[in-house]
Amino acid sequence: MIDSKDLAQFPSSRRRTVLWGVAAGLAGAAGLGLSLRHAKDAALAVVDPVPGFWEQQWQTPHDTTLAMAGLKGRPVLINFWATWCPPCVDELPLLDSFYKEQGSRGVQVLGLAIDRNEAVVPFLKKLPLSFPVAMAGLSGADLGRALGNITGGLPFSVLLASDGSIAQRKMGRVTESDLAAWVAVK
Repeated sequence: MIDSKDLAQFPSSRRRTVLWGVAAGLAGAAGLGLSLRHAKDAALAVVDPVPGFWEQQWQTPHDTTLAMAGLKGRPVLINFWATWCPPCVDELPLLDSFYKEQGSRGVQVLGLAIDRNEAVVPFLKKLPLSFPVAMAGLSGADLGRALGNITGGLPFSVLLASDGSIAQRKMGRVTESDLAAWVAVK
């Protein structure tokens, strides 16, 4: 630390420079401390993969509302699919098995149908699913693009870690090896 006696030996312009340097150092240290505190607080908060994500609500095929906020804080595998998409239909039993195995461990699967309710309701009667399905329609396609589905193709899956960050993306049909690798994501 520089005391006033040491500072007196420098010319006034040099003293000013030293004082500004000390002030800048103290301000930088204070800023670093606040930044680290904010980073610690932010690490505890669940992030939005896209703005307003956790505030979204979707209608289900059974005319109830599914709120994304209810899924917050745990790993979520979101699968964008449609009844008219053969690879989507092919992967649904695999996703259902994955949900049955991993649901008790806190992993949630959510099917967002980019489709019409009139097509999804009879489809789900023929192929019931254990995980929740919501009707996303065209706004679901927009959400998929915002989450990284650049081409807008189906099926598209996004795995969110429990902190809300995007852990994995998959364009096309998921495989057993994809799901096995994703189990480790918390």
